[in-house]
Amino acid sequence: MSEQTIALVTGANKGIGYEIAAGLGNLGWRVGVGARDEQRREAAVEKLRAAGADVFGVPLDVTDDASVTAAAELIEERFGRLDVLVNNAGITGGMPQEPTRVAPATVLAAVDTNVIGVIRVTNAVLPLLRRSAAPRIVNMSSTVGSLTRQTTPGAQAGPISAAYSASKTFLNAVTIQYAKELRDTNILINAACPGYTATDLNRFLGVRTPEQGAAIAIHLATLPDDGPTGGFFDDAGVVPW
Repeated sequence: MSEQTIALVTGANKGIGYEIAAGLGNLGWRVGVGARDEQRREAAVEKLRAAGADVFGVPLDVTDDASVTAAAELIEERFGRLDVLVNNAGITGGMPQEPTRVAPATVLAAVDTNVIGVIRVTNAVLPLLRRSAAPRIVNMSSTVGSLTRQTTPGAQAGPISAAYSASKTFLNAVTIQYAKELRDTNILINAACPGYTATDLNRFLGVRTPEQGAAIAIHLATLPDDGPTGGFFDDAGVVPW
């Protein structure tokens, strides 16, 4: 009998993160619901369990070293390993975001959560991932972080954004560097774009449902051993960097 797959999803109390946790739970995995707000986290856990998912709450603020360390220790104590990490937690940073108007603090906040938070969590749980037979890391990015899309006339690349979009470009670059460093291991790490999904990040203006937005993360979390690493994908396939 094979061991149950253990996953951790950050920012999983709502939106795309919640649906990723639900989707992985539907596979029979045991899923850590990472979230910083205790009430929302526990409400999400209760709702997921009621739907039949095997989940557990993980107090986790990706911008806080002590919180991330404690989350890694919790998983270490309970399971001794981690099979899949989905770095989903993210913020837009607030408006305005035109480079001539954006506050430096807005840019710093977006980078702290969307990039440094990913590095912080990934490095904290990396020893646990190394113990897995098939470790996977999925970084939730966005096509607005694609420099190719941003510089292609007529391409759909979102509004001018010196904080959110730039932080996703930064995240893509970091994902590539992880893949290069880990290329001689069995860890597969990729960036995912969920598409324009209706969440509170965009005031629910997106045209895709959170469940649809979660699909690419679930796909990358379940890649076979010969799957890609260091790539950027959406539902249609490869996204240009």
